[in-house]
Amino acid sequence: MHDCPAPAHSAWRPLRASLPVGFVLIALTGCTAVGPDFHSPAAPDVAQYTQTTLPKQNQATNSTAQGTAQSYTPAQTVPRDWWKQFHNPALNALIARGLTTSPTLTAAEAKFRQAQQTFAAQAGSTQLPQVNGKLAAQSQGINNSAFGQNGGKRSFELYNAGLSVTYNLDLFGANRRALEALAAQADYQQYELEAARLSLAGNIAIQAIAQAMLNEQIATTEAIIRSQQDQLDLVEKRIKLGAATRSDALSLQTQIQQTRATLPPLRTKRAQANHLLATLTGQLPGAASIPQFTLADFVLPDTLPVIVPSEWVRARPDIQASEALLHAASAQYGVAVSNLYPQINLTGTLGSQSIAPEKLFRPDSLIWSLIAGLTQPIFNGGLKAGADAAHEALSAAAANYQQTVLDGLRNVADVLRASTNDADTLAAQTAAEQSAQASLTLIEQQLKLGSANYLQLLIAQQQVAQTRLLTLTARAQRLNDTVALYQAMGGGMTSPAPPMAKNTTTHDTPTP
Repeated sequence: MHDCPAPAHSAWRPLRASLPVGFVLIALTGCTAVGPDFHSPAAPDVAQYTQTTLPKQNQATNSTAQGTAQSYTPAQTVPRDWWKQFHNPALNALIARGLTTSPTLTAAEAKFRQAQQTFAAQAGSTQLPQVNGKLAAQSQGINNSAFGQNGGKRSFELYNAGLSVTYNLDLFGANRRALEALAAQADYQQYELEAARLSLAGNIAIQAIAQAMLNEQIATTEAIIRSQQDQLDLVEKRIKLGAATRSDALSLQTQIQQTRATLPPLRTKRAQANHLLATLTGQLPGAASIPQFTLADFVLPDTLPVIVPSEWVRARPDIQASEALLHAASAQYGVAVSNLYPQINLTGTLGSQSIAPEKLFRPDSLIWSLIAGLTQPIFNGGLKAGADAAHEALSAAAANYQQTVLDGLRNVADVLRASTNDADTLAAQTAAEQSAQASLTLIEQQLKLGSANYLQLLIAQQQVAQTRLLTLTARAQRLNDTVALYQAMGGGMTSPAPPMAKNTTTHDTPTP
């Protein structure tokens, strides 16, 4: 609670008669604001995100795409258009379209503007006196006999014009705390907008990568089917020559049909990815223009920006949004506390009144009034309970903020570990694919020489098919890890500090 120093009584007495009323109002307001003053919570006191130190870079797999070794580089922020680091023009265009046409983002922008206008409305109605003009005319009749006079009924016209001024002195800061809460709500909506923007860009990138992986898995599966069909054709020829049996052909036919059975689910998933990309970019699924991607279209960035934890909390829109809610709860608690204190309202009117329009603005028609009202709660148990409830809401907001930070730290730790482990997975999976392909080539040669059978061929083909598909999944996962890291680091949020709430008060509010 901040108090203005009271002026000395001897100095105040001669001045109060000469000071303009507006100056007196300004002098009386702004003296006190009860309730806690907001302080941004301290950043997490940790030097790293994981228990063990990360390597300077993850493992490279030079023999395949998306096998680049990525270094973990300390950074203060990440590029706002981080998706351009993949050097994929089609992805850039798709995300740009989504940021322009997405209904979800449009709704978030509207909510932000609504919060700004709500703040402006509250500021306009509480920070300055309310001035209203009035102009009226009325006809009035009286009966003289009611007053014991002769003359019967008498009527006349009454005209009046004037201005009225009302003002709440806000001695204990209820209006200022309410305005501070609305400013914090506007900050919250701004960070929600940033979070929606980050989520939209990330979802489009993830779905584009998923579509690319599915396109290549479908193409790989179709190539495997063609290879298996070639082997079946060869067996049919060998059967005619008596060098193979019908059971060999049936086994290969079974293998082909089993492989074909994997295609419809892949095509379904690809269609779902395209439909989701359409809705994310504000398009109708049945009439959308969605580019077709391949994994080779994406370049894996060489560096991964890692913001230190002390700065990271300012880069995450979800954490900043949670802090804004904490700030709002603190200010609302101040409002509830101020309701326990006296409220002083001033109302002044200045105008003129006359029975003839031409006499309305003459000096002798002038009327005025000045009313001061003080309301002091004496017995109202609901006010104290309301203040207690607001304090509990503040405690809940503080706990929610703490949980948001913890969840964010876990998110970053998970992504950093995944980016390291998934690089190892791609290296191992690539080696497994190369071994499976070498084994298949050897068995095919042995089969031609008669030193291998078709069962061995089927097993080798299954291993190649499985390892190729898993390699594609591992390549896509490395791209997904990079997207997730950019998101975990805040995605280049526009506003590192709340633009409104911190400007409504010169102090910062403690976490209870």
